[in-house]
Amino acid sequence: MIDVVFLLLVFFMLASRFGTEAMTPLPLASSGGTAYAGPPRLVDISPDAVALNGRVVRDLPAALRPLTDAPTDMIILRGREGADLQRVVDVGQELRRAGFVTLVLVE
Repeated sequence: MIDVVFLLLVFFMLASRFGTEAMTPLPLASSGGTAYAGPPRLVDISPDAVALNGRVVRDLPAALRPLTDAPTDMIILRGREGADLQRVVDVGQELRRAGFVTLVLVE
């Protein structure tokens, strides 16, 4: 009987997945790297709104398109007071789905 319980325990341990890890590439701004060029593209992320260059916007990707020449243009994300990390990640994923690939996170 103990052998059967042990085999079931081993089977369920090997057959189950305990969780999946996801990685969102979001570099932090540092003193090195390429210089910022182009019009300002500062996205402030608060718990209830998203602001582009100080103005609250509803459709962030549409508001960013006139300010970018290529999908590789740098967009700076800044979490405001009260915004949790998941909110910042969600906004970053929304921008990646829209085609923007160079996102930088600042304090």
